[in-house]
Amino acid sequence: MKGRVAIVCGGTGALGQSISTRFLADGASVCIPYAVPAELEALEKRLDAGARARLHAAPADVTDETSIDGFVRGVLDAQRRVDILVNGVGGFAGGDLASTSLEEWNRMMSLNLTTAVIGCRSVLPAMKAAGYGRIVNVSSRAVVPPAGGFIAYTVAKAAVITLTQGLARELPPGVTVNAVLPSTMDTPGNRRAMPDADRSTWVSTDAVAEVIAYLASASAGIVSGAAIAV
Repeated sequence: MKGRVAIVCGGTGALGQSISTRFLADGASVCIPYAVPAELEALEKRLDAGARARLHAAPADVTDETSIDGFVRGVLDAQRRVDILVNGVGGFAGGDLASTSLEEWNRMMSLNLTTAVIGCRSVLPAMKAAGYGRIVNVSSRAVVPPAGGFIAYTVAKAAVITLTQGLARELPPGVTVNAVLPSTMDTPGNRRAMPDADRSTWVSTDAVAEVIAYLASASAGIVSGAAIAV
């Protein structure tokens, strides 16, 4: 990825840090719209001086199209290109349909689906003009097949797969879009939420980042519209 420019939405979260550090290790410049300064500081502490020099971050609201459009313009002004986009923002809420308020429903759609829509829309003009681009959306293995009990999350993450498959049919040669579907990831948040769970089948964030790194690479140009379970 040397010389490539990647935007990683959610790049300071648990999975996002693994993605960002992997991209940086592979030589890319990584640009992150962030909301939590402490998470950005934690990421920076993981990096050596060379990687930190290629990390660029600015506060932005990933649920707001105007904010992300401004962020992408800043990246293009500074870097002159955007080669890779990872839409890794998300959130989880439990509840069946009867118990899920419309406010919670809309929050799940905003965090899990609308952020991906906004991210894709913001980078596509530059990618199409360049004739090159790699977009990776993060969905969830838990929604294939669709599950009950956390239905707002299920519908939102399933829609990310449909977005990916539909968008793949709209893109020109050289620009790809794919989705990864991680099973339960071994993160501090999941360990706190499920302290008694059997973690032997959980997947590491580094393993998910490995798959994303392949889909974001030049050699993955033959793959588009895929939904890959990890």
